[in-house]
Amino acid sequence: MIEVRNLSKNFGNLWAVREMDLDVENEIFGLLGPNGAGKSTTVMMLTTLLKPSRGSARVCGYDVVRESKKVRESISYVPQDMALDRKLTGRENVRLYAKIYRTPNREERIEEVLELLDLAERADELVKTYSGGMRRRLELAQALVHEPEVLFLDEPTLGLDVAARKKIWGHIKSLQEKGMTIFMTTHYLEEAETYCDRVAIIDKGEIKAIGSPAGLKGELGEEASLNDVFLKNVRSREEETRFDADGFRNILGRR
Repeated sequence: MIEVRNLSKNFGNLWAVREMDLDVENEIFGLLGPNGAGKSTTVMMLTTLLKPSRGSARVCGYDVVRESKKVRESISYVPQDMALDRKLTGRENVRLYAKIYRTPNREERIEEVLELLDLAERADELVKTYSGGMRRRLELAQALVHEPEVLFLDEPTLGLDVAARKKIWGHIKSLQEKGMTIFMTTHYLEEAETYCDRVAIIDKGEIKAIGSPAGLKGELGEEASLNDVFLKNVRSREEETRFDADGFRNILGRR
C-alpha cells in the first residue's frame, strides 16, 4: 500500500528526511521519533502536501508527485491539530467532507460513519459542546466518509484521557481488521507497543530501526520494552552535546 524509495526532503542545509526506504502493507504501522525527527515531514510527503527533494513514494500504487490527485482520492489524513468547525454540528462537519469528496449515497454514508464512531446520538449538537475524545472521533468520521484505502493519523490520541484513548484505539483496530492500512505517528510508546503491527524509529531524518514491537524488544532481551528500543536508537540533545565534547577532547588528547 505504501512504497518508499530513497525518499528525502531538505530545507536549505537541513535534511528533514534522508534516503528513506519503507514498505507498508495492510497493517497498523507506527512512525516513532522525538520532536523534529522527520515524522510530520514524512507524512506530509506521503499525503502529497509536501513535494520530496528526491527519491520516490507510491501510495495505493500511485506516485505522490505525478499522480497526486489519485493519491488524495485514495487516502485520508487526520492531522494533529483539530480540523473541525466548532460552529457546525457533528453531522454538518461530516457532510462537508462528503461533499468535498463527492461521496455517493451521501446521507446514507454519513449515517454509517456517525454510527461507526458512536456519534449518532449527538450528531446534531454543535462541535463546541463535544469533549476532546468526541472531537477526535468526529475527525475520524470525516476521514472515513469516502472509504479511503489508507488512513494517515498524526498523534491520534494526543491530549486525550485514558478512556478516550482506549476508545479511539478500538476504532482504529477495527478499521485495520476490515482491510484498511493505518499509518500513524505517536509519542505514546506504550500504545505503539500494544496496537501497532510494526513500527519504525526515526531520528534526524533517518530510520534507525524497523520491525514488530516484539521483534525489536527481543533483540535487547526478555525484559526489554519498546521504550528501551527507542532510547537505544535515539540520542538526546544532551547526549549529542556530551558526545561531541568528548570527541573534541579525544582529538585534543591525541594531539
